[in-house]
Amino acid sequence: MRTALLQSSGRPGSTVENLKVLDEAAGRAAAAGAALLVAPEMFLTGYAIGDDIARLAEPADGDSADAIAELAHRHGLAITYGYPERDGDRVHNSAQLISADGTRLANYRKSHLFGGFERDHFTAGDQPVVQARLDGLTVGIMICYDVEFPELVRAHALAGTDLLLVPTANMHPFEIVAESMVPVRAWENQMYVAYANRVGQEGEFEFFGLSALAGPDGVARARAGRAEELVLADLDPALLAASREANPYLEDRRPGLYGSLA
Repeated sequence: MRTALLQSSGRPGSTVENLKVLDEAAGRAAAAGAALLVAPEMFLTGYAIGDDIARLAEPADGDSADAIAELAHRHGLAITYGYPERDGDRVHNSAQLISADGTRLANYRKSHLFGGFERDHFTAGDQPVVQARLDGLTVGIMICYDVEFPELVRAHALAGTDLLLVPTANMHPFEIVAESMVPVRAWENQMYVAYANRVGQEGEFEFFGLSALAGPDGVARARAGRAEELVLADLDPALLAASREANPYLEDRRPGLYGSLA
């Protein structure tokens, strides 16, 4: 399955403009043969927009979800995007997966909030593993800081996730996450990891890009630089199966020794 990673911060503060950016990127991705487009964390509205987060938040089945379902169907590819999700008085930092026929397949709420900014504006989610089936693969979703917790990624591995989608808003000086940790997470959990980051200065944050799609062999199949970019890479189910057969991490675990981790 060819996967496209949209490395962009869009137009912070404008849902309308970000939908246009997503539409254009989906068109380019589909023309290149992609079956899936992954956009960054909070792509729908922008990340560092302060109180506008609450103002622009929408329910998972809101107007923007309908608009993205329409453009996914029109371009014929699945789309994952980050957005602020309104649920009553709560706002979650969420990511949603919509299929190529416009069906809402999965919605994940970020469970590990990073720093005072996120804790001031969001309520943490409490469902650690959210999955869906897409083109014969089990696809899981988490958001940015979540992937830095090995327990959470391992939970996905044990639940059978083949491809982990990670919409991201990671900033300088934490480049080590994109450069080293993401390939290691893919290797130690025997899965593909698609890490789509924001880029450029936004408020107080400098997002560094370096989006990547890492394989179960720990090799980045695609790696973006530090500018706006659309990168593509192919997922090979045969490689995934062969790598899992050769790598015994999951089989050699001794869970009875790990009780103290909880």
